[in-house]
Amino acid sequence: MYIKREFEETRLQYLHQLIRDYPLSTFIAMGDDSTFEVNHIPLHLVHTGEGFGLLQGHIARANPLTKLLAADVDVLAIFHGPQAYITPSWYESKISDGKVVPTWDFAVVHTFGTARLIEDPMWLRTHLESMTAESEEKYFSDWRLSDAPEQFIERMLAVIVGIEIVVNRYYGKWKVSQNQPQINQKSVIAGLRSKGLHDMASLVSNYIT
Repeated sequence: MYIKREFEETRLQYLHQLIRDYPLSTFIAMGDDSTFEVNHIPLHLVHTGEGFGLLQGHIARANPLTKLLAADVDVLAIFHGPQAYITPSWYESKISDGKVVPTWDFAVVHTFGTARLIEDPMWLRTHLESMTAESEEKYFSDWRLSDAPEQFIERMLAVIVGIEIVVNRYYGKWKVSQNQPQINQKSVIAGLRSKGLHDMASLVSNYIT
């Protein structure tokens, strides 16, 4: 991924927060025949306090990805944060010189690591309980795995397998109008808020010069 220095984000707490806020990953692995297997999988970040952390998820047993991950392989998981088209009409500087063009602001994390399959039903249950609890909290709800009939949960567990990725590196790109003068940054924030794009507006605000 091409990253200009002004758009590079390396702080682990920022990278981790984006993953927690936007856990649906674009999950990419390459097979022996050099073809790519691409899936969209929510991944739960577990930070043990050491290294870059672990990403945990699950897929259907019927997914062809299970054969590829049977032998531990290197994978890429991409997490997409807020994104928005930035119209030149928002830039205050257009009034003075007209030298403005459209662009796109966004935040994204590329996560690299080694993935393995996990068949252990106890691991799967713990993973689902943890992932569900974190997701339910965001909705101010409290549904739990134990709220469903036990036999039903057992049937569901039997048709999935777990995935765990040991992360070895991250690349973060926060393209959030850092290359604009402050007068334009402020007008971009106002423009984004006027369209209800508050998450994107907050990111631009966090990086205002």
